[in-house]
Amino acid sequence: QVQLVESGGGLVQAGGSLRLFCAASGGTFSSYAMGWFRRAPGKEREFVAAINWSGITTHYADSVKGRFTISRDNAKNMGYLQMNSLKPEDTAVYYCAADPYGGSYYDYWGQGTQVTVSS
Repeated sequence: QVQLVESGGGLVQAGGSLRLFCAASGGTFSSYAMGWFRRAPGKEREFVAAINWSGITTHYADSVKGRFTISRDNAKNMGYLQMNSLKPEDTAVYYCAADPYGGSYYDYWGQGTQVTVSS
């Protein structure tokens, strides 16, 4: 079992930046793939970005490619999502998730952190 806690969300103007944090505990985070997802008001949860256990491989949704960067520091049991050039449509609750097997099946989820981008 692993527990995930997101932080770093907040209110930012369009064009601004935020850095989200995902603190992991209670499991072998360094062996897990991890990802970021978001749920915007009135929409279904969607994939944002993912990173493999070592940090070598990353994937991004087309909507955030070139603007967001996913990273991790296994020594600190920490995942990150750097969000630049934010748009109002990025407004959502952002969740980090852990995938124990690297097959894009996420068994563990954080509680979410709110990101609001104003025009």
